[in-house]
Amino acid sequence: MIEVWNSLPVLIQILLKIAAIVLPLLGLVAYYTYAERKVIGYMQVRIGPNRVGWRGLLQPIADAVKLLMKEIVIPTKADKTLFLLAPMIAIAPALAVWAVFPFDEGLVLADINAGLLYILALSSLGVYGIIIAGWASNSKYALLGAMRSAAQMVAYEIAMGFALVGVLVAAGSLNLGDIVAAQEGSLFTWFWLPLLPLFGVYLISGVAETNRAPFDVAEGESEIVAGFHVEYSGMAFAVFFLAEYANMVLISALTALMFLGGWLSPLPADWTAGNWLLGDGFHWLLLKTFLFMFLFLWLRATFPRYRYDQIMRLGWKVFIPITIVWILVVALAVVYRLPPWWSA
Repeated sequence: MIEVWNSLPVLIQILLKIAAIVLPLLGLVAYYTYAERKVIGYMQVRIGPNRVGWRGLLQPIADAVKLLMKEIVIPTKADKTLFLLAPMIAIAPALAVWAVFPFDEGLVLADINAGLLYILALSSLGVYGIIIAGWASNSKYALLGAMRSAAQMVAYEIAMGFALVGVLVAAGSLNLGDIVAAQEGSLFTWFWLPLLPLFGVYLISGVAETNRAPFDVAEGESEIVAGFHVEYSGMAFAVFFLAEYANMVLISALTALMFLGGWLSPLPADWTAGNWLLGDGFHWLLLKTFLFMFLFLWLRATFPRYRYDQIMRLGWKVFIPITIVWILVVALAVVYRLPPWWSA
């Protein structure tokens, strides 16, 4: 089997590796929409999707087929090129980030030393897709939604960036594999404890960054119809939808990796000896990611929408000062080797 793999051209190997990451990810994103409708349904004492397939399991496929069949209507005075380019610009960074994401020890497509920097750079590109979509639609509602969304994403991008700087200071490396390795030990040597304020800020900023409830003023249907994608239909609309959910999966996975030890087992080493299920592995990363993905849905079902000025105040006046102060605290803890995290 290894001989067959090595005999393949390098380009084919890379394409197969990309397919092995992207296809399961798209499947996960599709069924995340189903999970959301089911979970929120049960939280509101409803059943949720239950018609297409057993217990509604084929609902995401039915939705995808419906959107594929629909015509992409381009408004009369819209900029056609930019209008069609915008969804692609929105989804490309959400998929490209996974190139440096380690799924297990040594299991990564591109093990680069500037992995964290790459993630920061790419995750800030998604906002361009939203601005272009709002402007190219030639609709005042779409433009208003895009402006709100862009301002919100820029505000929380800074807080998220600073939270990741805290992780970088704590781990002493930009490589994601090294960041996980720096958390080895037990449940209490993971970074969620020494970086608790940054953990909270990163998680809440992640919700705001993806324009999810309770921070979804960009698509506040009671006032500006549907935000930046109001003029979109068919597959172009579906791509925006995919980008939003792909970003939610990405932020959940990154939170698990940076603060909850990624694939590391929470159980003591003497419990896990010889047992692959209890020991370190990809299944722990998956479990932690699912926990944060569920949190996104829980928040949506629980909280009412924030006012726009409240969202901006939280981002600029609360989160950014907290992250700056805590980076200094972490830096001092690293310099003075605070045990058990940074003892020699």
